Amino acid sequence: MNLIRSAVLGLAASLGLGFGAHAADLSEIRIDWATYNPVSVLLKKEGLLEKEFEKDGIKVTWVQSAGSNKALEFLNAESIDFGSTAGAAALIARVNGNPIKSIYVYSRPEWTALVTRADTGIAKVEDLKGKKIAVTRGTDPHIFLIRALADAGLTEKDVSIVLLQHADGKLALLRGDVDAWAGLDPLMASAELEGDAKLFFRKPENNSWGVLNTTETFANEHPDIVTRVIATYEAARAEAIADPAALKAALVEAAKLPEPVIEKQLERTDLSQPVIGDKQRETILAAGLALQQAGVLPADADIAKTVSDLIDTRFAVTQ
Repeated sequence: MNLIRSAVLGLAASLGLGFGAHAADLSEIRIDWATYNPVSVLLKKEGLLEKEFEKDGIKVTWVQSAGSNKALEFLNAESIDFGSTAGAAALIARVNGNPIKSIYVYSRPEWTALVTRADTGIAKVEDLKGKKIAVTRGTDPHIFLIRALADAGLTEKDVSIVLLQHADGKLALLRGDVDAWAGLDPLMASAELEGDAKLFFRKPENNSWGVLNTTETFANEHPDIVTRVIATYEAARAEAIADPAALKAALVEAAKLPEPVIEKQLERTDLSQPVIGDKQRETILAAGLALQQAGVLPADADIAKTVSDLIDTRFAVTQ
C-alpha cells in the first residue's frame, strides 16, 4: 500500500494536482480488465484500485474486454471510464469519431501474428489468396492482417474474411472452419502449444502498443482521478516485474489456461516502457498511414493530427 501511495503522491505532485476536489464528485470508477493486458489482471486480483479509492468512498467496477473492439465500444457508450486497447485500434476509433484519449502504456507486446494449421499448406502471406481468415474487426490482429496483405500485394477482397471474436476465431481455425486466423495472445499461444497451430507470419514492429484509454470528458472533468488510476497501474506494473510468478499465476487463473501457454504470452510481452509519447506516436502513425493507403481509413483523414489528438501526455509517468 505504501508503494501505491508514494507513487500516487509523487505523480500528483509532478503534475501539480491535489486530491479531494474532484474525487468527491464520483461514486464509482468503471475500468476494464483483459487477458491481453497482464497488468490489468494483476491490478484486479490484488485489489489495488479498491484500496486506493476506499477512503473516498468510490466503488471500483471491473468489466472484461474480450478485445480492443469491445473496450472501444464500452468507452464510446460511456459504460466504462478506462479501457485497454491496442494503439492502432484506438486510432481507428478516434478517426471514426470516438472521443478517446490514450493516457498510459501497459505493454509493448508481440501479441498478434498470422496463424494456420499444419495441414493447410499456408507458409507465407501470399498463400492466403482465396482462403478463409478469421479476424476480429477493429483490433490489432485485424490491422496486422491488413498491413500484411498490403505488403504482399493483396487486399481483403482477395481473401474471405470471417468476422469472429478472438476466442471464436481460434476455435474456428482448430476445427478447420477457416484456413488462417489473425491471432491474439494468450489464445494464440494456446493454439500454438495445445492445438499444434503455427505462426507463419510474424512482424513484431507491426504490433502496436498496448494503451490504456479514457474518454475526453472523464480526462477533463477528473484529471486527479486519472492521475491516481495511472499511479496505481504503475504500482501493479512494478509488482508484475518484481514478481513474475505472481503475474503468471494471476493470468493462469483469469485466462483459465495452462502455465506453459501463459509463459509463452509473457515471453512476448514487454512491461518496461509505460511512458506514453513519441514512441507510440511513431508506431501508431505508421499503422494509420498504412491503413489509409490500404483504403481502410478515409483518404481525406488527417492521420497525423488524429494521432496527436489521441495521445494525451498530461498524465505521463516519468522513469
